[in-house]
Amino acid sequence: MPILSEGSTVDDEEAVMNMMKRVEANDPVSLRQIGRQRYEEGDYNGAFQYWTKAAGLGNAEAHYELSCSYAEGEGVEIDEEKRVYHLEHAAIGGNPRARYNLGCEEAKNRRMDRAIKHFIIAANLGHNESLEVLKNFYAKGHVSKDAFAAALRAHQAAVDATKSPQREMALQWERLQ
Repeated sequence: MPILSEGSTVDDEEAVMNMMKRVEANDPVSLRQIGRQRYEEGDYNGAFQYWTKAAGLGNAEAHYELSCSYAEGEGVEIDEEKRVYHLEHAAIGGNPRARYNLGCEEAKNRRMDRAIKHFIIAANLGHNESLEVLKNFYAKGHVSKDAFAAALRAHQAAVDATKSPQREMALQWERLQ
């Protein structure tokens, strides 16, 4: 359900109707959200269909969801090539979790320079786990002091940029649900 502003009188039924109108208009964010609902209901095939459509419209989050589906075999056969394909598209679209996962993939394949670049990009987007990996790499001498310091500053700037009274209110509302 969409986050509503304080004092809003939109009820659940109207919110669902509005969401379905957005889906019918091929809004990629709404398609991804309906896919998430289907997934949470256990309808992996339905989720896959919505995510595929949203990804086709350029939604990075939908690409990330598809990569997870291909990794777990939920709604599709496990397919490593398609998993990485969707991870790459999600990362290009700015998804920090996808960027982190690509870093893990590169580290697993012993391509440390590429892995570090992915972790730095994800940390620059505010991804905490990537910063932790970089901290460990720095401690082991795999990342320079300057590169780690720059990633740390960029991470903090990204985290600070996400702070707002509206976001805090939305998080409080979410906790009440």
